[in-house]
Amino acid sequence: MPTSSLELMLRLLLAAGLGAAIGVERELRQKPAGLRTNILIALGSALFVAVSIAFGHAGGTPDRIAAQVVTGIGFLGGGAILRSGTSVHGMTTAATIWVNAAVGMAAGAGLYVIAIAATVIALVVLAVLPPLESYFERRAGMADTHPGDR
Repeated sequence: MPTSSLELMLRLLLAAGLGAAIGVERELRQKPAGLRTNILIALGSALFVAVSIAFGHAGGTPDRIAAQVVTGIGFLGGGAILRSGTSVHGMTTAATIWVNAAVGMAAGAGLYVIAIAATVIALVVLAVLPPLESYFERRAGMADTHPGDR
């Protein structure tokens, strides 16, 4: 059954809001993919999924466009990864882009609880784990001379 325009707008707004939550955390850490980027990633992913579902209702296969979002977001994330000598930077940013696209896809598909839960988990990982990682690095005697993308 086709989704109402109001329902589609709510899905897009939820995706944008969840992308903003992740983007604010990235802005606070002064990372390159910040507020606007994360909102646009989640919003775009939600829109592609909504369009994909609409095509499915019209007789097409709803998985075709959504599957390409996964591939396309990989290229965007790949652009965030930088290598300098033996150190690699941007892995967390790339992973955040990837997860944020999945959040947007879930919101676009109407899977609200999953989208919200994934955002909360991502924010916990981004906010809680860096100090924990630093603790274990200090404890192991591996001073963090290149903080990377935390």
